[in-house]
Amino acid sequence: MSLVTFGEYIEGRNFKVLDERRMRASAGIMFLFGLIASINGFILQRFAVIPYIAGFLVLNFVIGIFINPKFSPTVIIAYLFVSKQSPLPIGAIQKKFAWSLGLALSTAIFVLSVLTLKDASYFEPVCMLCIICLVLLYLETAFGICVGCKLYFLAVRFKLLPKPAEKPNCMGDSCEV
Repeated sequence: MSLVTFGEYIEGRNFKVLDERRMRASAGIMFLFGLIASINGFILQRFAVIPYIAGFLVLNFVIGIFINPKFSPTVIIAYLFVSKQSPLPIGAIQKKFAWSLGLALSTAIFVLSVLTLKDASYFEPVCMLCIICLVLLYLETAFGICVGCKLYFLAVRFKLLPKPAEKPNCMGDSCEV
């Protein structure tokens, strides 16, 4: 078994899976960090905090996507919270797509927030991207709705991405490939 992978094969599944409980808890932790960054920017006008948190999230996504989600800081912290719960296997391919979108959003926020330190006019696009991230993370954490996963299946349906060899499962069997 390789340490550098996104998801793992388990008995009874012909596709890679992740533990949905860990992933949702990880999204909740990222939501909390995003909320801290947003409060510092929106309410306290302390823009210096935002690049640090956005940079942490970029690093979190890079580790998760290019090495293994098990090693990303938020998933490690999430494991501490859900370790006593039984794992809930979920298809990994759509989560990787969703995390790639998270990487793109957090990278844009990071770059723009660094620019905001010199020129506050960049704060408006940072705000919009932060709000988008917070809504997406909230939907994942509170309701188990992975918008990035839904976009993955939409891209497959419109043939923008190849159809996976094995149909991965989704939360509550809510997806159709």
